[in-house]
Amino acid sequence: MIAQDKAVAIQYSVKDDTGTQVDSSEGRGPLWYLHGHNNIIPGLEKALEGLQEGDAFDADVPAEEAYGEHREELVQRVPMEAFQGVEKVEVGMVFNAQTDGGPLQVAVTEVDEDAVVVDGNHPLAGKALAFSGKVETVREASSEELEHGHVHDGDAAN
Repeated sequence: MIAQDKAVAIQYSVKDDTGTQVDSSEGRGPLWYLHGHNNIIPGLEKALEGLQEGDAFDADVPAEEAYGEHREELVQRVPMEAFQGVEKVEVGMVFNAQTDGGPLQVAVTEVDEDAVVVDGNHPLAGKALAFSGKVETVREASSEELEHGHVHDGDAAN
């Protein structure tokens, strides 16, 4: 049964609040995670608690239990000079920015002659997500996995 410190593998697909599929494990094999260690979004982890191998699941996760609400303060207009050394700045490019709170990944959402608008929100911030899938494997985590806080090689406990 899925509980704290279990190594878990799930097959899943996820749709955003418009019904558009935004991710899936199809063709990649199952997603492995260590339950109770913040390896997956909180709302999905809560929904999986207590399930067993072979169980199917559907979980509607509100934005605040997924990637959080969209935070306007993470959207900033930055002078083009800040991108010296970048040949051409284009919408969709991703950069690592140094902030007072540490490194933050930002995506370029707008470009004009003088400035670039960057967004530090996760692309799914502010969106409710609908997951569906199946629990493939539930096993004891190895002591090394527990120490490191994540599953290492999936199937085999080290």
